Amino acid sequence: MGGATVLAERIAERRAGLGDPRDLVGELRRALVLVPVDSGGLWTAEFGGVRWICAFTDEAALARFARARGAAGGDAGREAGEGWEFAELRGARLLDEIVPALGVPAGVAVDIADPDGAMAFPPVRGIVPDDVAIDAQADGPAAEGSVR
Repeated sequence: MGGATVLAERIAERRAGLGDPRDLVGELRRALVLVPVDSGGLWTAEFGGVRWICAFTDEAALARFARARGAAGGDAGREAGEGWEFAELRGARLLDEIVPALGVPAGVAVDIADPDGAMAFPPVRGIVPDDVAIDAQADGPAAEGSVR
């Protein structure tokens, strides 16, 4: 998961105000990330009207998330030692295939249990395909006064 390590480094740089955001998106696209699997599907969370696919740069980051969920009272059996099942997916697949397949505004949230290392990749142009980007929809024909 060396690519995910590079992603974590790029996130740290960006949070420090360094680097180019486009490079960060490129690193996510190249990285293999871990996504928890719940009831046969990828684990997601809803926040701010967006469905977020929760992805992690390594097993340690996923374990921190699992511990945080346990402390918050969620999924107690898993945190007690049963472990979390996860899929290892390329970031490009998440952004280009899985986000559009959800059918709702969706993005990718990386390392969400790490207050200083988390990064959100929202459903906007340049991150997800234009046909599912919320800012592209606002600029589309309906926004210009035509009827759909």
